Amino acid sequence: MPLVLLSTWGVRAAPAGTGGLEAAGSRTGEPACPGHRCPWGGSGQTEPSTWLVTVANAASVKAAFVFSVVSSPDVLGGTVTFLPLEEDDQGSLKVQMSNVYQIQLRRGREEWFISVLIFCPERWQSDGTVYPKPAWLGRELPARLARWSVASGSSGFKSTLSLLPILKYSHTHQELKDKYKHMVQVWPEVTDPEKFVYEDVAIAAYLLVLWEEERAARGVTAKQSFVDLGCGNGLLAHILSEAGHPGRGVDVRRRKIWDAYGPQTRLEEAAITPSDETLFPDADWLIGNHSDELTPWIPVIAARSSYRCRFFVLPCCFFDFVGRYRRRQSEKTQYREYLDFIREVGSACGFHVEEDCLRIPSTKRVCLLGRSRTYPSAAEAAIDQQRTQYISRRQALEAGAEGRWLPEFHPRDRAERVRNCTALPREFVDQVVLQVANLLLGGEQLSPGHPRRGSPQTWNRGASLSLAEVAGQLDRETLRRLKRECGGLQTLLRNNHQVNSPKPPAPPILNGRVRFRDWREEKLQEEKQPEAKRRLLSTALKTRLCWFFSHHPDGCALPADCCPFAHGPGELRPPPASKRKKQLL
Repeated sequence: MPLVLLSTWGVRAAPAGTGGLEAAGSRTGEPACPGHRCPWGGSGQTEPSTWLVTVANAASVKAAFVFSVVSSPDVLGGTVTFLPLEEDDQGSLKVQMSNVYQIQLRRGREEWFISVLIFCPERWQSDGTVYPKPAWLGRELPARLARWSVASGSSGFKSTLSLLPILKYSHTHQELKDKYKHMVQVWPEVTDPEKFVYEDVAIAAYLLVLWEEERAARGVTAKQSFVDLGCGNGLLAHILSEAGHPGRGVDVRRRKIWDAYGPQTRLEEAAITPSDETLFPDADWLIGNHSDELTPWIPVIAARSSYRCRFFVLPCCFFDFVGRYRRRQSEKTQYREYLDFIREVGSACGFHVEEDCLRIPSTKRVCLLGRSRTYPSAAEAAIDQQRTQYISRRQALEAGAEGRWLPEFHPRDRAERVRNCTALPREFVDQVVLQVANLLLGGEQLSPGHPRRGSPQTWNRGASLSLAEVAGQLDRETLRRLKRECGGLQTLLRNNHQVNSPKPPAPPILNGRVRFRDWREEKLQEEKQPEAKRRLLSTALKTRLCWFFSHHPDGCALPADCCPFAHGPGELRPPPASKRKKQLL
C-alpha cells in the first residue's frame, strides 16, 4: 500500500567539536513512494513494537503507535506509524483506515531527514484535534520535530498541567467545551470570542480539577468559595458559579456579556484599591486572571484576608505595586523575570508558591498558586510586618495612611480611555507629522499649497530615519504626551498613513525606520489588483485633501487625476455613507 510523502525536513550534523544536530530546510511536493509496504506490516527484519496510547481529549477514540525498529541498535533509524483505532458500540476496536500516517527518520551522508507520509490522502478525515489536517502534517509537524530534536537545555518553565491528573483535566475540559461552545455565537463584546471563551473554559477546567483534588486531600465536601479580581467579561466566574462554587467577580468596568449570565452569577462593577477595606475573609481563593495592575497585590490581599485564603494568578501584562514593572535582569526574558517577581511576592507574603503551565490559546499561560503557608497561624502578626517592609522596600515608600497600603496606587479608570493616538487633538497630531516630515526632508521648508516643481522623477522622497533619531529631535513635552499612548510615536505615524504607509511596498516603519509614502509605487501595486478591487478603491477617492499637495516642497508626486486625494478643495467629494447610515436612510 503506497504512502504519499507530504514533507521531508533536513537536520544536519553540527560542526565538528560542537556536538548535536542543527535544523536545516524542508522539501515538499515529492511524488508518492510506491516502495513502502503496508505501514503495519513492519520492515520484514524485526517484529514491530506496539504501544496503545489513549488520546486524552477524545473519550471515544484510541490511538496505537507502531514502532518498526530496524536491526541496527540505533533506534533513531526507525519508523513511527500512527494507526487510529476507533471503538464501536460493541466495544470492539478497528483501524480507521482513512487516517493512517507515518513519520520516518532517515540518515544521509551529512543530514538526517524527518519525513511525514500519509496513507490514502484522498480519504483523510480531519477533526482538527486527534486527526490533524494534512497541510499541518506536511508543513508544521516536520519543522517542529526538527526543532525539538536539536533543542538543548530546559525552557525554564514547568511542564504543562504538572499539578493535575491530566486525564481528569481532559475529561472536565471537554465537558465544559461542549457546554459553553454556544457562547462563541452570542458573544457581544468586541474581543475575539473563540480566544476568550475557550481560554476561560480551560482555566475553569483547571481550577475545578485543582479544587476537587484539594477537597479529596483535605477530606471535605464543601466546595471552595472564590473572588475573581479583575474578572473582565465574567465568564470564568460564571462557569465556576454554575459548577456549584460560591463566589463573585469584580471589575472596574461592566461588560455587555454580564447581562447574559443571569442572577445566579454575581458580578460587581467596582474599583479595587489595595487597602484594609478590600479584604475578603470569607473567600477560600482569590483569582487573578490577567488582572494587570492588581496582579502583584493579589498574594498580599490573599495573605491579609485570612490565614486559610489561597491565590491563583495568571500574569499577562507587567505591573509592579505601583506603575509598570521595570526590568532588572537582562539575562532573563521579561516574561520569566516577571513571573519570578510574582513568585517572590508570594514567598514574601508567606506562601509556598507553585508554578504550572496551562493549556490555553495564549502565549502567557504560566500560572502561580499559593495553596499553603510557610508559617503557623500564630505567627501572622510578625509575617505581616515583613510583608509591609517588603512592599515599602520595593517602592522605597512608607505604608500609606487611612488604611491604604500604598497611596500612590491608582486603579484604572472606569471608562476605558482610548490610547491609540486617535483621541489626540488634531492640531497636535498635525504638528508632530510636520516636524517628522521636516526631519525627513533635511530641514527643507514646508510650504502649504506649493505647486509641484519639476518632474516626478526628481520628486524628493526624503531620508529614511530611525525612530530613535526622530524621537531625539522632538521636544520633551511632545514625547511625554506620546508616551501616554500605546505605541507612542510609532502608532501616531502609522495612523497617518496618507503620509506614512502602513502597508507594503512603503511601510512607514520598517526595522525601526521612518520614511515617506511614495504613492507612485502604490499605483503600480494597484494596477496589479483585480478589476473588482480597483473599482472598490476608486469609490473612496478624493474625500480628503492630499497632504503632499498641501505641504511637500515638490507638491504631490502624482498628477491630480491619479492621486487618491484631492489636490485642492475644489476636488473634494463627500465620504460614502456607511452601511449603517444607508440602513437608517
